[in-house]
Amino acid sequence: MVDLNLEVTYFEKGGPQNTDKALEIAKKYADQFGIKDIVIASTTGTNAEKAAEIFNPKDYNIMIVTHAYYFVNSTTRHEYSEEKLNRLKELGLKLHSGTHAMSGIERGLRLKKEPWQFVDLLAKMLGYHFSQGVKVCIEISATICDAGLIPDLERDIIAVAGTGRGADTVCLIKPAPTSDFKNLRVKAIFAKPL
Repeated sequence: MVDLNLEVTYFEKGGPQNTDKALEIAKKYADQFGIKDIVIASTTGTNAEKAAEIFNPKDYNIMIVTHAYYFVNSTTRHEYSEEKLNRLKELGLKLHSGTHAMSGIERGLRLKKEPWQFVDLLAKMLGYHFSQGVKVCIEISATICDAGLIPDLERDIIAVAGTGRGADTVCLIKPAPTSDFKNLRVKAIFAKPL
């Protein structure tokens, strides 16, 4: 890629009110750079449903990263209903509901008031220093590599995430699996909250 002069959108506040604009920004840059691999965080399915309206799943590799099963607690199997999971898959979206790259055992220990571990601390610091959405964009990019959903790790991807619910962050990322995490690169931030 040559030198780039990009327009960046900074949202006054993070949150779901920015979702439509964030997805429009993702689509704009996906088309501008010819990027077909789009990864989107969606904990309730709303971001996934909106993404399917903006990105034609026949033209794009749309990967939706949900929370893992039992992420909320040991009695809530999944935050999506089985019907919603099936409907999104029928639309042509790829859904991944596995352990996140910056979660798992370390998050479980922290929630039980055990000592903080390195990966959990790294995740917290990325959220503090950049935004929760940037942290999640990095995390879901590694997570989908580990899940085998990226056909070619040499291709850049667009990652979309947010602060809690909705989408407010869009990044251009050179993906890498967790085993090669140091080679994952955030090449550009197209949108994020201030």
